[in-house]
Amino acid sequence: MRSITITYEYSGQDAPWRAVIDAFISALDSDDGIPGTFTYQVAVADNGTTRIHWGRWDSAETLAHVQAQDYFKTFAGALKGMAGDSLSPTGTDVVTRTANW
Repeated sequence: MRSITITYEYSGQDAPWRAVIDAFISALDSDDGIPGTFTYQVAVADNGTTRIHWGRWDSAETLAHVQAQDYFKTFAGALKGMAGDSLSPTGTDVVTRTANW
């Protein structure tokens, strides 16, 4: 399983940020091409400005499908606009995990 952790700083208003995140999550949940094969979580760190995203997928084909969608392109552009130069993605191979994830 592949994954990505994205971190960045965002100190703008929560409502526009949350709208972008919610639209992306909703699009993922509605995408019939990835049922159970792509998960995404977003968190705000305790300092209130660091934002953390975790994505996980089962195959290169699943990732390619998601990245080809208009909703992904919209989300990626909006995220870059909000994060600016602080955007830091880190790709990983998941070695092990709990059964619930």
